[in-house]
Amino acid sequence: MTTTTDLPLLLLGQGADPASERGVDCPGDLPPASDPALVARARAAKEALGDSVFVLGHHYQRDEVIQFADVTGDSFKLARDAAARPQAPYIVFCGVHFMAESADILTGADQKVILPDLAAGCSMADMATFDQVEDCWDALADAGIADRVVPVTYMNSSADIKGFVGRHGGVVCTSSNAKRALDWAFAQGEQVLFLPDQHLGRNTAVLEMGLSLDDCVVYNPRRPSGGLTREQLQNAKMILWQGHCSVHGRFSKAAVDEVRERVPGVNVLVHPECRHEVVNAADLVGSTEYIIKALDAAEPGSSWAIGTELNLVKRLANAHPDKNVMFLDKAVCFCSTMNRIDLPHLVWALESLVRGEVPNQITVDAETAHYAKVALDQMLALP
Repeated sequence: MTTTTDLPLLLLGQGADPASERGVDCPGDLPPASDPALVARARAAKEALGDSVFVLGHHYQRDEVIQFADVTGDSFKLARDAAARPQAPYIVFCGVHFMAESADILTGADQKVILPDLAAGCSMADMATFDQVEDCWDALADAGIADRVVPVTYMNSSADIKGFVGRHGGVVCTSSNAKRALDWAFAQGEQVLFLPDQHLGRNTAVLEMGLSLDDCVVYNPRRPSGGLTREQLQNAKMILWQGHCSVHGRFSKAAVDEVRERVPGVNVLVHPECRHEVVNAADLVGSTEYIIKALDAAEPGSSWAIGTELNLVKRLANAHPDKNVMFLDKAVCFCSTMNRIDLPHLVWALESLVRGEVPNQITVDAETAHYAKVALDQMLALP
């Protein structure tokens, strides 16, 4: 069982300075750790564990956690980093549940993956359950098209969904290789079922592959046949699952217009999980790693409005004091599920390992792991 923390994750309503040109203050910033001794305790536990523990920190984690990460990155990079450290018996994944599952799939059988708080899930991944996707596949079969549909799932999905895709000849993708994954899929079949983020699927298909919005339909898992007619299913090139990121999905075209009016010459850089109209209005679109590299290469004195999770934007602003880095929309804040991994939970996990206890181990059953790895390996084999 996990221990609980008194640290609230909801917005605190502290207010913000509207004149701030750093643009990354959030009304209701995340609270500090309740016990100032936690940093010392985390450091002591990590030193006691030595090379037996490998701590992974996702880019969206809060700074108080990131400081203890051995490596940082996006979800797939971290899972691969874990697999590259077979000598570490304990992998502490400071991220969310689907990321820890991927690490368990890719690491050795003798390695144990630990998620400091089991409540750290992903709302997008939760929008596609195994039963729902099975029902969807039945609907495609009823429409006579299942044999020509290739499933593609975003990395931000559960092991069950990755396993489903592997069993049905599909592939996993990331936000940086989605076009390559779709090119491969269309070489295998005539249609694609894209899970679970409709925005990444739509943006990739329309803006990078030349398909039209009319080539895309949205499958609603809560309605019979996804709320689509037989003809709509048969005629669509892209069958998009009705899922989205709760952070990126909230950015708006109005926010882009507002920041352009407020900051002359601003560069608007957004993640492809944003809505289609937001991506169309932006100057640059790319994955988390792309966003980081773009800021690293940006000219001193340039202004950047970033449409992604606030912890990362704040970190980029601090790393580039010579540039004017701001959050695209001050009304959108932290990823609440990602931020469940706080310092109290990390300390609890590390100190449990010091005591010889393995808390919150994430395991994927052998059959699911096998087929999920099939889909992951297919991604790694993409041309």
